[in-house]
Amino acid sequence: MPTPYLTLAEVESIAREAHRTQTDKAGRPYAEHLAAVAEGVRIRGGSDEQIAAAWLHDAVEDDALSRQWLDEAPLTRQVKEMVLAVTKRDGEDLFAYTGRILATPGALLIKESDLAHNADPDRLAILEPATRTRLTAKYAQVRGLLGLPGGELPTDQQDQANPTTG
Repeated sequence: MPTPYLTLAEVESIAREAHRTQTDKAGRPYAEHLAAVAEGVRIRGGSDEQIAAAWLHDAVEDDALSRQWLDEAPLTRQVKEMVLAVTKRDGEDLFAYTGRILATPGALLIKESDLAHNADPDRLAILEPATRTRLTAKYAQVRGLLGLPGGELPTDQQDQANPTTG
C-alpha cells in the first residue's frame, strides 16, 4: 500500500523543479542552497519531516510554489507548519518572524541550517562588499533573536537585556 505522503526524494524533486529557473544572490542555481539547507538539517540530527521542510523552506516565500499547493500537498501537518514558520510574510517585522519560528516545533533547526548556509564566508565573499556587510549583520541579528550561537541582539534588545546601572 503506498504511503499517503510524499517521500523525501519526491519532495526534493518537487523543490528542485519549482526553483529550477532561480539563482541565489551569487548567481548560483538556487537548488544548491536548498540541498545545503537540507543536508545541514540532516547532519544536525533533523527528522525526515524537518529535511522535507528544509527542501521547501523558501518555496512559498519565493512564489516557487503557491500557498494553495502547500495546503493541498500530501505532506504531514508538521512539515507544512515548519515551512510556513520559516516563510517571511510581507510587512512582517523580524520579532514576529523569529517568534513564529521559535513557537513552531522543529522550525528552529531549519532556520539554523538556512542561516548557516547563507552566512557561509565562501558564499558571502562573492558578493559586493556593501551587500556582504548588510547580510552579515542581518544574519547575526536573526541568529541573536533565535538564541543561536554567533548571534547579536538588536541594539534596543541589548539595552533591555543588559541595562546599565546608574
